[in-house]
Amino acid sequence: MKSEFYKDAETRMTKTVEAVRQEFSRIRTGKATATLLDGIKVDYYGSMVPINQVANITVPELRTLAVQPWEKNMVSEIERAILKSDLGLNPANDGHVVRIPIPPLTEERRKDLVRLVRKMAEDGKIALRNIRRDVNEHIKKREKDHEISEDASHNELDEIQKLIESFSVEIDESLTGKEAEIMEV
Repeated sequence: MKSEFYKDAETRMTKTVEAVRQEFSRIRTGKATATLLDGIKVDYYGSMVPINQVANITVPELRTLAVQPWEKNMVSEIERAILKSDLGLNPANDGHVVRIPIPPLTEERRKDLVRLVRKMAEDGKIALRNIRRDVNEHIKKREKDHEISEDASHNELDEIQKLIESFSVEIDESLTGKEAEIMEV
C-alpha cells in the first residue's frame, strides 16, 4: 500500500507535468491551433475574460485561425487583444469574423522557441525536485520522530525517487515531441 506522502507527491507531480504540457501547447509552431489563443483575455463589458468564452475559435486551414465572436460588437475587442498579445500575430476582420494568418517561423525564431521550451521543461523538473524535497523532509521527520522505522523510511524515499524519475521521463518525452514540432518546416 502506498503512503499518503507517495499519493500526495504523485498528485502534485501529475499536476506539474500537466502544467508543463499546457505551457507547451501555447507555443506557436507555425501551424494553426485553437490553443494558441488560450492565454489571451478580452475586455468583455469591463471584465477580462478568456477569448474562448466570447467567441468560437476554428482552424479553417493549416495556417489560419478564425475567431467568430458570439456578439458582433466584440470583433474589434478581439482583434485588439490579439494585436496586444506577444504572439506576433496580425489579425484581420471582415466585420463578422477575425481571421488570423499564422506566418511560417524563421529558423532563428524556431531556435529561440526550442530554447524556450527547454527552459519550460527544466522549470518543470525543478518543480518536481522541489516536491520530492518537500516529501522527503516529511518522511525523514517521521523517521526522526520514531513514527516509522528506518527501513520503511528508506523504502518510501526509494519509491519517491522512482516516481520523480518516471515523471521526469514524461517531461522529456513531451519536450522531444514539442522540439520536433517546432523544427518541422
